[in-house]
Amino acid sequence: MWLQDYDPLGSPVLSALVAAVPIVVFLLGLTVFKLTGIKASLIALILAVGLGTLVFGLPVAATGSAVVYGFLGGLWPIGWIVLMAVWLYRIAVRAGYFDVIRSSISAISEDQRIQVLLIAFCFGGFLEGAAGFGIPIAICAALLVNLGFRPLRAAGISLVANAAFGGYGAIGIPVIVGAAQGEVPLTDLSQMMVLAIQGIMVFIPLLLVAILDGWRGLRETGGIALAIGLLVSGLQSLLLWFAGPELADIIPPLIGMAALALMLRRWRPRSIYREANAPALEELHADQQPITFGKVVQAWSPFYILSAFILLWSVPAVVGFLARASVGVPMPFLHQEIARTAPIVAETTPVEVLWNWGILAASGTAILFAALVTLLVTPSITWRQGFEELGGAVRQLWVPILMICMVMSVANVMNFAGMSSSMALALSAAGGVFPLLSPIIGWIGVFVTGSVVNNNTLFASLQAVTAEQIGTSQTLLVASNTAGGVMAKVISPQSIAIATAAVKEQGKEADLTRQVLLYSLGLLAVLCVWVLILSLVL
Repeated sequence: MWLQDYDPLGSPVLSALVAAVPIVVFLLGLTVFKLTGIKASLIALILAVGLGTLVFGLPVAATGSAVVYGFLGGLWPIGWIVLMAVWLYRIAVRAGYFDVIRSSISAISEDQRIQVLLIAFCFGGFLEGAAGFGIPIAICAALLVNLGFRPLRAAGISLVANAAFGGYGAIGIPVIVGAAQGEVPLTDLSQMMVLAIQGIMVFIPLLLVAILDGWRGLRETGGIALAIGLLVSGLQSLLLWFAGPELADIIPPLIGMAALALMLRRWRPRSIYREANAPALEELHADQQPITFGKVVQAWSPFYILSAFILLWSVPAVVGFLARASVGVPMPFLHQEIARTAPIVAETTPVEVLWNWGILAASGTAILFAALVTLLVTPSITWRQGFEELGGAVRQLWVPILMICMVMSVANVMNFAGMSSSMALALSAAGGVFPLLSPIIGWIGVFVTGSVVNNNTLFASLQAVTAEQIGTSQTLLVASNTAGGVMAKVISPQSIAIATAAVKEQGKEADLTRQVLLYSLGLLAVLCVWVLILSLVL
């Protein structure tokens, strides 16, 4: 059994800096050198493999297995989910539903600042709670493009909006895993999430409006954006405090969408904001046939069929039944052949590495059934046309999915080599200042793995152990780890790849990364200061 060594160079800081090289180079490749996502992720993978084996000592066979494990994880479940989500979207487009959807949203408000609150914030939040795994980013970005938003603008807005909900999707799993790994009560962690992050989340709608239209947007629509932020975040806080995290992303955004529609029956912004390339209002209404309630219901049917299947797939009895068809494949040279060591864990612990092929239990399969039912109940599209769209989705997505696979391989090599833990331990050596840096560990965890769940699996225990050593709240630092991870979802390579694919801008990952990087880092900075303040007060 190979034991992870978190300080192979005899200096925690130097070892951590070397471990961070693949991440730094990947970011520089996208933001400074303007490489495509494929090229940047390939360079990062080469660096991770080289440093993991030559510096951190990961056996060559284990390194190869980690790369394969990353590709398998990128294909299943992530690639499967993204492929099915985009297929469902393409079916809706082929069926002609999006003209009706665009008109129904325009009927609520023709102002695109309000449309962002409806789609990216409220509807995206619901999809995050029901499904997660990039589905809200893919669906909402595509919807916004259809409403006339520029593709990369739509993708960036969808990524930033997701920051309000990433900590609780899907069905509260990130918080549940954080409580289990950090060995803190779930109720306490849920309540601490209210203190740690919900105050910041109130202002996400304001940030979205500011991204679109600057100070004018804040003057004209800031009030209603703040009202929706207060309503949704307040409802999330009540659910977290009294019921737990499971429904924090399900009920509040739906109520927020309904409340926003009701508010707009009595209030309109001073001026109507439209993107430069958006269809003119006259064009929207030219030759427009009357839209009946039945047409609106039918046009939105792919998405409430999707929501129904996703919710069905989350019912415990259904989860247990579908799990019987799952196959767990032990990864050679990794499964129980690598062990985490102190101080990451209290005692040497072999790592279980199983690639789970849950063909029925995966969220992507729920989306598959939603797509098939949509085809069944949609008379305007044939089965042949539907499967033509599946072929189109494969052609659209194979490059982004390949990028996701390579990034997952980078993550796995860094995790199994102990490189991710080396970075976390270097930060944890800060002592009493550690709460200021605690969210950064969560940010790193999600940037590397693309998942708040995986981040908490990796680092919740470290946060809890460090909190005990420096005499601060264990629950606070586990919440900080989760919240910091949420800020990284805005910029994680997996999210970037999904977003560019959804708006058909493959190859422009660098442009999108530069567009959203400052928002991710800005939110992270605010969170770091706030966690430090909480650590001094609690």
